[in-house]
Amino acid sequence: MGLIGEFRDFIVKGNAIDLAVGIIIGAAFGAVVNSLVTDVIMPPIGALMGGIDFSNLGVELVAAVPVGAEHPITGLTNETGKVLDPVVLKYGKFINALIALLIQGFAIFLVVKGINKMRKPAPAPAAPATPEDVLLLREIRDSLKR
Repeated sequence: MGLIGEFRDFIVKGNAIDLAVGIIIGAAFGAVVNSLVTDVIMPPIGALMGGIDFSNLGVELVAAVPVGAEHPITGLTNETGKVLDPVVLKYGKFINALIALLIQGFAIFLVVKGINKMRKPAPAPAAPATPEDVLLLREIRDSLKR
């Protein structure tokens, strides 16, 4: 069997196809959760906190450097012909990503929990009570053994 035949067998196996489907659905689910966080959850939280847009929260580490100005860190003059963008630590986007991760993680937890619950076999029914005559016969047998 050649390389192409081995590749065909690998692709046709159920595990590879299941993995591909899982990745595609996971990517779509991630996009939905990201939209839920950025478009539905964070705006009301931001409104409650005085109109803060979390995606724009950040700390400016280095201000924009106009053409011909000296860069505050390197000391070099900006001769690029365009304004250098400021360097911003965007922790607001990180907060959004953390919330999205928590939501996705909880959703996956619920899915896995449901699957595991379906996989567990039903508990075996309790054994019926032993009839009294059988119990009496066992007592007699045990007495005779002694």
